[in-house]
Amino acid sequence: VLPNTGRLAGCTIFITSVSRGIGKAIALKAAKDGANVIAAKTARSHPKLPGTIYTAAEETEAAGEKALPCIVDVSDKQQISTAKFGGLDILVNSAFAISLTNTMETPMKKVNLMMSVNTRGTYLTSKACAPFLKRSKITHILNLSPPLNLNPVWFKQHCAYTIAKYGMSMCEIAVNALWPKTATHAAAMDTLGGSGVESQCRKVEIIADAAYSIFTKWWHVVS
Repeated sequence: VLPNTGRLAGCTIFITSVSRGIGKAIALKAAKDGANVIAAKTARSHPKLPGTIYTAAEETEAAGEKALPCIVDVSDKQQISTAKFGGLDILVNSAFAISLTNTMETPMKKVNLMMSVNTRGTYLTSKACAPFLKRSKITHILNLSPPLNLNPVWFKQHCAYTIAKYGMSMCEIAVNALWPKTATHAAAMDTLGGSGVESQCRKVEIIADAAYSIFTKWWHVVS
């Protein structure tokens, strides 16, 4: 685990999926370093996916600074447009929808959801946050999305998901993207991989450390 340096003290970070997994790990890492966190999306607990923005906010405040639970669906233009961000320094686009099914087995309802959350949600949230980020001295957007790779293997088994995530990766003008080289034990992995899958994955904290390294490297450049 990377040691905290205090470089994020006083910064405000908006994370678009913080109820569990990687988003929550980044929130806790940032809070321990002194950042304030705006936590978005899940207001109600899911029977298969534990955690809400409220439980995440409680953990974040226990770890460090203030946390604001904010019910914002990144696929909803009205909710994004009316969100009151105030001061904002860093945006983390971590919200995603996933269906690892091939073309014939993927209903359009799921295709629409993945395009709406992954690609459109990242684009819309970044656009809405841009006016506030421009006022910061350490402006940063981090998308949790993969490098563009046109190897057919990434399209063969789950074409719709790959297109949606690559669309997210292409929202990268003055933006960084972060993606693990191996499986990470986020909440979705329990649903996709079943019992014991955690033994095949690395912990989400490794992604939080990588995100923190990106944030603080940028801080060093502009400070």
